Amino acid sequence: MAEPAVVKSEEMQMTQADATTAERFIAEKRIGERIRRLRLKKSMGLVELGKHTGLSASFLSQLETGRVVPTLRNLARIAMVFSKDLSFFFDSEPAAMFRVHRQKDRVRLPQTGVEPPTYTFESLGYLVPDRHMDPYFAEFLPLAGNGEARAHMHAGFEFLYVLDGELELRHGDQACALETGDAVYFDSGTPHSYRCQGRRSAKAIIVTVHQASAGQPQPLRAAGTPRSAAGSPARASGNDGGQEDAPL
Repeated sequence: MAEPAVVKSEEMQMTQADATTAERFIAEKRIGERIRRLRLKKSMGLVELGKHTGLSASFLSQLETGRVVPTLRNLARIAMVFSKDLSFFFDSEPAAMFRVHRQKDRVRLPQTGVEPPTYTFESLGYLVPDRHMDPYFAEFLPLAGNGEARAHMHAGFEFLYVLDGELELRHGDQACALETGDAVYFDSGTPHSYRCQGRRSAKAIIVTVHQASAGQPQPLRAAGTPRSAAGSPARASGNDGGQEDAPL
């Protein structure tokens, strides 16, 4: 006569175990956080999301904070609102990009194709694959006499912040004097060059984005002309064994 009670007890234990497993799985996948990010990205409130899904704002709030376990049906409703597959909530999230470039590990390289070089540079982003921008530390050396810096251009935009010293920036037909603390942001598809103006070297942080905006012309070069000779950044070996773009 006690057997049905034993079976019922075992079923309850299994149900509790399944619920615990589900809660742990959902916590690991951070489903509530994923829902919240989707909602905020659309600038959508809990009440509005509730109207689209048929779920209460209170339930959605508890779901985002991990206090309730959603059913697959509820997740499917939410996924449809944001045009996502149900698998979106269960796939592993890509690791956030985070790379530290220690000063002791960087290699300082000279300008290529010019003797003597007018600057040296260090890549501050060589450890990042498929990066969307190229940050550099550059040191511009004083030019002898009335020497001129070689002009170049490349599709995209460039930002420079002068850490120390004085620089002259030539951008197209205009020249601009830059001092310590000055910053400049410009269209790098226009021929430009830097020249150290003082008796001591000038140091700067440079960030280049080699992606033209809509309508920005691409630099032209003759067939067979090397990329660096056409005004785009010269290539130099990085200390990771790959290739690094010189910033200037």
